[in-house]
Amino acid sequence: MDTSCESSGRPTHPAGFFADESDLSERFPGHDSIDFPVAVVLPAGGSGERMGLATPKQFCTVFNRPLISYTIQAFERISWIENIVVVVAKESLHLMMDIIHKFCHKKVKVLLGGSSRHRSIFNGLQAFGEMPDGKSLRKPKVVIIHDAVRPFVEEDFLLRITIAAKEQGASGAIRPLVSTVIATTSEGYIDHSLERAKYRASEMPQGFVYDIIYQAYQQCSESDFEFGTECLHLALQYCGTNAKLIEGPPALWKVTYKKDLFAAESVIKDFLSQACVITTVCAESAELAHRFQKSLGARSMQVDVISGSFGNNQPLVSKTWNFIHITANIACLAEISRTVKTLHEAGQALLYPAVLILVHFSVLPHSSLTERMGQLGAIRHLAMEAKHRNILLYAILLNHNENAEQWEETVESASEITTALVKDRNPALAGQLLVA
Repeated sequence: MDTSCESSGRPTHPAGFFADESDLSERFPGHDSIDFPVAVVLPAGGSGERMGLATPKQFCTVFNRPLISYTIQAFERISWIENIVVVVAKESLHLMMDIIHKFCHKKVKVLLGGSSRHRSIFNGLQAFGEMPDGKSLRKPKVVIIHDAVRPFVEEDFLLRITIAAKEQGASGAIRPLVSTVIATTSEGYIDHSLERAKYRASEMPQGFVYDIIYQAYQQCSESDFEFGTECLHLALQYCGTNAKLIEGPPALWKVTYKKDLFAAESVIKDFLSQACVITTVCAESAELAHRFQKSLGARSMQVDVISGSFGNNQPLVSKTWNFIHITANIACLAEISRTVKTLHEAGQALLYPAVLILVHFSVLPHSSLTERMGQLGAIRHLAMEAKHRNILLYAILLNHNENAEQWEETVESASEITTALVKDRNPALAGQLLVA
């Protein structure tokens, strides 16, 4: 089943910590020579029994977004990958189609899986042949097989896997073993152990020349289909293709247990900590912006500072999920409203909530209660509109202090609040006027 969704300017995504195109060209000369079709097969029919949850792990959510959607986006944003075939269990078909529609995945074809992992992969490979509905996809030169629950895959590593597969016929990711492997007797005693340095853990992704892996699956035995797990072994056993093994980065880990979902959320939180501070032409605003940049940087946040509207700075908009607007004029809410519109039109909040923080510093000794209540009402109204667009608007009020030491403490307090708002992304606090 195919689906499409019109969307423009979609943001990149932390599912893979992707390198810039310029970096890829410098480190991997072959990046510019992917002139052959490449496709991906994602088997996603597992029940996730080890997770201990009623929901299969690939459909568990992180920041209100299913894990499998992160994995799809990691591949979908890569220009040289043409198609992504997702293979699911029958009972998950409608759920998968809803995910495709909600997150506007464009390159995806969804198929029904089989009774085992290998049967599901074979079903996915057949999407590039004659399909019953007559909607077969263009046969790739190289097909990448990956786990739906490994969302943190890097583009440069996929490039290495793809080039090695084209040259060798097959390639696969490996990682060092972290534990010693032992064999046990039938009575439950140790029989012998393996020398850990000589062995590696087989990971995903794995790449194959399509004709090789398809031929291997055509020759599979029933035992292979029901109990086998290693695609590289099939290519070797049935086609004599010895895969090139490439050591992968630590980010290739697989979400297997419930605790892994919390780890995934932590990784995404760290990636989403990049911020853009927007200032007015006011000298005090610019000075405060650079104080924020220094203070937030000390809290491991990467911060850019720009002056004026960022509406024309599309590259900055597309790589940032946190925006801090510093002003001494509460009348800037009109500008904040335009910022919300820009983020919405850019699709920046499509994947997860974008954070927009209004930092208003008053040069008056204290704002009156009436003034603050009026400010709060306007901010809450705008925050309610923004939340419908998955944009979380917060406000921090600073009273400027001529005492340098006290002012420094105020700025530090505001930075601490900002860090918490960015890290936690708590929708319950959207629209609140916080005082630093």
